[in-house]
This record gives sequence, C-alpha cells and structure tokens, in this order.
Amino acid sequence: MNITYIRSIISIILRYISVLILIPCVCALIYKDYYSMIPFILSSALSFILGIVLKSKDTNGEELNKINKSEALCIVLISWLAICIFGMIPYIYFGLNPIDAIFESVSGITTTGATVLSDFSLYPKTMFFWRSFSQWLGGMGILVLFTVILPQFSVAGRQMFFAEFSGSKDNRLTPRIRQTAAVLWSIYFTLTLIEAGILLYLKMPVFDAICTSFSSVSGGGFSPQADSIIAYGQVKYIWTIAAFMFFVGFNFTLQYKVFFKGKILSLFKDEEFRAYFLILLVFTIMISATLVSHHIYDLTTAIREALFQVLTILTTTGFASVDYSEWNLRAKLLLFILMFSGASIGSASGGLKLLRLICLFKYLKRQIAKIHHPNGVYPIKINKTIISEDVVRQMISFVIFYYATFVLTAILIVFIEQNLVVGVTASIATLGNLGPGFGVIGPMGNYGSLNYFSKILCIFNMIVGRLELIPFLALLHPDFWNFRKRNNLQINKKI
Repeated sequence: MNITYIRSIISIILRYISVLILIPCVCALIYKDYYSMIPFILSSALSFILGIVLKSKDTNGEELNKINKSEALCIVLISWLAICIFGMIPYIYFGLNPIDAIFESVSGITTTGATVLSDFSLYPKTMFFWRSFSQWLGGMGILVLFTVILPQFSVAGRQMFFAEFSGSKDNRLTPRIRQTAAVLWSIYFTLTLIEAGILLYLKMPVFDAICTSFSSVSGGGFSPQADSIIAYGQVKYIWTIAAFMFFVGFNFTLQYKVFFKGKILSLFKDEEFRAYFLILLVFTIMISATLVSHHIYDLTTAIREALFQVLTILTTTGFASVDYSEWNLRAKLLLFILMFSGASIGSASGGLKLLRLICLFKYLKRQIAKIHHPNGVYPIKINKTIISEDVVRQMISFVIFYYATFVLTAILIVFIEQNLVVGVTASIATLGNLGPGFGVIGPMGNYGSLNYFSKILCIFNMIVGRLELIPFLALLHPDFWNFRKRNNLQINKKI
C-alpha cells in the first residue's frame, strides 16, 4: 500500500469531518446554548489540525484516482474510526465516560441506534441533534462505501448492485462513479427534506421533525425522546415514519428508477424487492394475528403496530412505536427471526441483506436437486441473470463469517452478562445495526447497564456489521500489510 496516497486522502477526509462537526453549533446558536458549542469547536479544530499535519507536500490532488483496492479499504477503515473518535468528544464533554462516549458515537455513525442514555433530561438539544445528524452522516457514508469502494472488490454480491446502476466496470474512481454517488445523495437528501416537511405539516415540533427525519432516512433510529416514537402519541406520525422506513429498505437502484425515471413497475420486477415486500406482508399478518388472538390490541391497532415494528427491525432502523418487549412470546419470536435478515443489499439498512439469503436459498435448492440428478446443470439466477459460481461462493462465505461473528460475540456477552436473552439479542442487534434488543436493552431500555467489556464487543460488532466485514477480513491477509513509500520518480513536465 502507498502510505503517501493514504495520508493524502485521509488528510482531505479529516478536513471535511472538521467542517461537518461544526454543524451542530448552528443548533446551539438557535437555542442560545452557547456552552454546547465548545466540544464541537474543539473536535473540529483537532480534526482540522490532524488533517493539515497528515497532508503531504508530494501529492497533487489526484490520489483518489490512483488508489488500489487495499489502499481503498485501509482508507475506509481509518475514516470510519476517525469520525467515530472525533464524534465521541462531545459526548465526553456532556458527561459520558470514554467507553459510553465511543459507544454512543459508533452507534450514531454506524446508524445502529443503540444507546447508553437513560435520563434524556440531563443533556442539551445540541447533543441530541448531533446524535441524529451523525446517523444521517453515517447513512451518506454508506452511500459512498456502496458505490465507490466496495463494488471494486466484487465481494459478496455488492458488484451486482453496482454494475446494474452505473454500468461501469472500471476499478478506478471514475467521474461516472462520482456521478452515481451524487445521484444517490440527491435521493437521500430529498427524502430527508420531504419527511421533515410532512412531519412539520403534521405539527411535530421543528427540532423533533428534523432529528426524526435524519434518523429515519438513514435507517438509524435515534430519537430526541427517551420513549422513541411512543412519546408523540400520534398515529399520524407512526404512519409517516413507517412510510419512509419502507423506502430505506429497498435499494438505491430502485429508488433512482422510481423517483428519477418514474419506473414504478420496476419495483415488482426486482426479485429482492418482491422478497422484501413479501416478508413485510407475511410477518405483519402473523404478528397482527397473534396480537389480536391474545387480546393485546384490536385489529386496526394490531396491524399498525405490527407493521411499524416489522419495518423498524427489517430495515434495522430501531424506532419503537410500542414497547414490544411486553408482547406475547410468539410475537417476540417472530421479531427475533427478523433480526437475522435485513432489507435490500443496496439500501441504507444494515443486517445480512435479503439478496444473500435468496442466493443461499437457491444454492441449497440446487444442492438438493443434485442429489437426484448429479450431472444436472442448475445455474443460480437472480433477476433472470445467471450468478457466477465465484459470486455464489463469496456470498456463502460472507454468510458464514457473519453468523460466526454473531455466535462468537453472543457467547462472550452471555458469559460476561450471565443473561442469555441480553447476550444473544445484543450481539445480533449490534452486528445487524438494529439498535434495541430484548430485556434490559429492549426498546424502552438501553445498553448503559452492560459491562464495559460487553460494550466493547458491541462497538466491534457495530463497526464490523456496518462495513460488512470486508475491511476486517482484508486485515487477515498478509498482503494488506505490504506498505511502500511513494515512488521517487517524478513525472517530467513540459516546459
């Protein structure tokens, strides 16, 4: 890897971070909470200074077009860790200990929505703005990760999304790829504005409408209210937020086709979207039925609350319109099953993603067919496109690594906490970037009571799950650590 290129790009990223971290100061000025500006100014200054220190005199600003795959992964990993570290400074200033501060920061940037906070009255509005805004930034970062970095690696099916959208197979960061990212950002920004506008029209307080929109569109789930969406007590807010969570769940390619090209029918031509819609429908019906049969709600309320909770878990958003930990065991079991899924592979949601599960299902179906017809040829197709055996193997490997990470961290957290429910759900909720689990970490609870070692494992899961394991798996290969200095050869310039 070329250290000079990495330094140069990280330098640019840190200077961008220094600007973004200042944005909560606007909130502090509006509410005349001037003391709350101090940690953001400090964090911004440190990020900017470090960016200047890392800047190399030997670079010409074209490094982004020259980086190779290992360098790109290294930059992704360092960038996400950097913004998490600089993002924790305000939390420390507002009274959290370092472990809780980095937990809250990582939860925001990775759009997980798990929190260690219990008494929200202790903290200023500026901090809650930063929690939601950091999730929105994390969602934008995921767009960059999905469209600029990961597609270059042809890993775990990610190139399928990229090729369909951009039509480019170039391994460099071409203007075409940048244009793709710009289009996706415009969708992301537009959805945020529309949701905020609708919530404001429905008389939600301005601050809450903005924070809720940030958290909804990013698939994050942080709320400025301790009781999440329950605190508003308005059905109209539940339906509005549910609608935008639904958009979070299908991939950016389809959003582009629907919102920019008007191809609404393309939704149901997409195999992954059909699976997403079917799972949403089936689980909503099943949970509604069990809630009604146990006399917990009437039919209308049961459908609304079931739909909202299925959406918030399937899209890994993490909002709560009710305390579902009080539901009957069958309903909770169905929600627990959903935690192992996730939505579309090109969406802002976390989790394993449906495309990989579809591929795994078709692979198992093919293996069963081969028992009866060993010489038969059974290509795996998704959206009528044959998936290469290499991609199939990559997807299966990804699933294995994902569940292996879940099992390992779940065992460790159960051992530390001496609580099976908390250990298992904390592991999958953080690895899948879901947020709440069950028990003390349920929708009305928090992670604050967990042991510090459990929190560290959850922090690890959140980062690994959000970056989809790839940068961390790359760390295991010796070639990743092959650093080299920039060539001293200079390009001759024409005089």
